[in-house]
Amino acid sequence: MIRVRVRWLTHCLILSLLIVVPGSAQTKNFEWDKVVEAAKKEGRVVVSIPTSAELRKEFESGFQKAFPGIELELSVARGASNINKIGEEQSAGVKGVDLHIGGTSSIVTGLLAQNYLEPVMPALLLPEVREPKYWWGGHLWVDNAKKYIYMFQAYLTESTWFNTDLAKASDFRSYDDFLNPKWKGKIGFLDPRSPGAGDSNWAFMWEVKGEEYLRKLVAQELVLGRDQRVLGENLAKGRVAVMIGLTYYSLLPFVKAGLPIKPVPSLKEGTFGTGGSGNLAIIKAPAHPNATKVFVNWVLSREGQEIVTKALGQATRRLDIDTKWLREAGVIAAKDGMSLKDFLQVENQSEEKLDKVREPAQKFAQAILK
Repeated sequence: MIRVRVRWLTHCLILSLLIVVPGSAQTKNFEWDKVVEAAKKEGRVVVSIPTSAELRKEFESGFQKAFPGIELELSVARGASNINKIGEEQSAGVKGVDLHIGGTSSIVTGLLAQNYLEPVMPALLLPEVREPKYWWGGHLWVDNAKKYIYMFQAYLTESTWFNTDLAKASDFRSYDDFLNPKWKGKIGFLDPRSPGAGDSNWAFMWEVKGEEYLRKLVAQELVLGRDQRVLGENLAKGRVAVMIGLTYYSLLPFVKAGLPIKPVPSLKEGTFGTGGSGNLAIIKAPAHPNATKVFVNWVLSREGQEIVTKALGQATRRLDIDTKWLREAGVIAAKDGMSLKDFLQVENQSEEKLDKVREPAQKFAQAILK
């Protein structure tokens, strides 16, 4: 009788150990497996991303290798173009793009303000993505509600480049140097009237140098444009001596080709903090909800963030990825020497800063640039 009871107790103990406790690693793995299987049944996920051929190539190969049963369809265009497309789909009741990755200005004005987004946090399923300890600063958000636009990058950037055949690094020590008469007609600028890095740079100048300075800069006969490839070609071929508003990934093809372009060293006025194109938003009620979750967790994983960092030349906030090499491209990762407090003081891409700085600066650009 005693032996029977012992065997029965042992059997109960084994069963209790096999039962998955809600919230445990077993449960989360089980939940993740269910999401992946459901994603495979959905068949695909549609993601809009910045205009980077390198990012497109690495995304397609990396994601398909990790999840061969899920097709990745990419919409590659400037942020404003992708946002306009998503907005048109939403207005027409069409479920096309599932999630968007890009700069904040167009996301905030074109998606957040229109109530086209859903919370990101519920989609963060894997521990290495969901737990704040893996991220410099923990989880950071662009929107005031801290739930709709996830910022996975943070850095200081030198988004002003020069042609080394036409100028020297020492020619540009301050923003005031751009007013030198010899640069008249030789300064390119990514159009600040459209959301993007041109808009960010213009807003920073507006904040630290003022409107009178910008009037003088405009009098230098800026070469404006919205096609980043064309602007990059203008710089690389010497049609302009300096270009404001283009970042590393836009100029990467010219850098790889060995053309004479380099980033302008930090100016005495400093620079702004940004998440660059490293902001993620999930479109409300996506057509492929499970595949969307799979992609979100993959792109925010160590593998996904290494791909984004290398392809865009922009610094991830993940603490397990080396970003010091980016200094060669004029990018200083916030996690490589800044406090969170210092970064938040100089960033100009949050919803709050967009309202206080970027929006009035852009209105001034629209008024003065005809």
